[in-house]
Amino acid sequence: MRFLSTRGSAGGASLEDAIQHALAPDGGLYVPETLPRLDASALPAGDNLPDIATAVLVPFFEGSTLADALPQIARDALNFPAPVVSLGAQRDASVLELYHGPTAAFKDFGARFLGAGVEHLRPVPELDIPERTILCATSGDTGSAVAAAFHGRARTRVIVLYPAGGVSARQEQQLTCWGGNVEALRVRGTFDDCQRLAKAAFADTRLSAEHGLASANSINLGRLLPQMSYYASASLTHSRATGRRPSFIVPTGNLGNALACVWARALGLPIDDIVLATNANRTIPDFLATGAYEPRPSIATLASAMDVGDPSNMARLLAFAGDAAGVRRCVRAQSVDDAAIREEIAGTCRESGRIACPHTATALHVLRTMPEDERAGRDWIVVATAHPAKFERIIEPIIGRTVEVPATLAALLDRPAHATDIEPRLEALAAILRRNPPGGAA
Repeated sequence: MRFLSTRGSAGGASLEDAIQHALAPDGGLYVPETLPRLDASALPAGDNLPDIATAVLVPFFEGSTLADALPQIARDALNFPAPVVSLGAQRDASVLELYHGPTAAFKDFGARFLGAGVEHLRPVPELDIPERTILCATSGDTGSAVAAAFHGRARTRVIVLYPAGGVSARQEQQLTCWGGNVEALRVRGTFDDCQRLAKAAFADTRLSAEHGLASANSINLGRLLPQMSYYASASLTHSRATGRRPSFIVPTGNLGNALACVWARALGLPIDDIVLATNANRTIPDFLATGAYEPRPSIATLASAMDVGDPSNMARLLAFAGDAAGVRRCVRAQSVDDAAIREEIAGTCRESGRIACPHTATALHVLRTMPEDERAGRDWIVVATAHPAKFERIIEPIIGRTVEVPATLAALLDRPAHATDIEPRLEALAAILRRNPPGGAA
């Protein structure tokens, strides 16, 4: 399969090129030249995520040097569960739990798949350097998942950019506790500043070539594609058990997780409605309401990983849907403010004993407040994107009890941490890269 730029540059790229370079030469994002149609009835049964991921992704890997390695990449990366758990009779819906990976967030799926895939990439001929540099901007969970996925991998250096004061304390610990081939840079600005800084580095052809820059954000197709696998698994399991297609409510900021659901449905997976839950950063719902895409500075909320004012994957969604009217046919969206997030965390815990992170709570609130004519007659699955223990300073005062910390997260909290503060300027990032050049990461 070939991959094209969302900005319409001539020609196409291989899967290897799309993974290595992330951005197309014209600055656009890579998208499949065509989305294949799968026979859902022929896909593996059960909840074996590596087998399902392999079956779903075979068309995208066809013709690439990674094709033969796809089953092994899936087995290495997707070695933890993604269970669907009932919310109980009061809510008459289920939750897709995506936080059972090593850093307790859904980003583990894509990051680990990309990390395993990069190890199978052949050396890039034009890069006469001993290793690649993975550059990652994060609003919280992406950076820790990428750091965990690439930590200790040969011939790979990782630079994580995160906003000062823009992540929870436990998220910051996860970003800064690795050492070795991983370096955390605390940017004096917002996530949007981090994202702009990363894009500027990729757009600087000399800097990018000098350090073999590759992205691990959701702009990288190698991280986005495997996210379709858990939607495939959940929808197939549900439809085979009930005869009905489930609908999904997806918390989203940069639109990668939501786009994976949209693409999965387009492949032929049994998915009905897709509803996006955003926090008070209203760029997506306002676009759907007005038809005018108006990026804006992000604002800080309790659901910090979704504090995005200019979602990168909007370019991919528009490339798929065509225009605002097409996007409206694909998805609906609702914004949830901090007061409602607090109320939902408390209400869900009181009603069912379930503890939700602020991001999952946005989706639960959308379900709770959904008009009956939209909700009735559909089976709803709410996507839970992070473990609540990552946000204990927000959640514990609301519910009045301690949130249990999973063992994988507890191990990271005991590690020593270090970050370097930088201004959100390309020259500051370039100085860090050149101070410790490829091949010399500690």
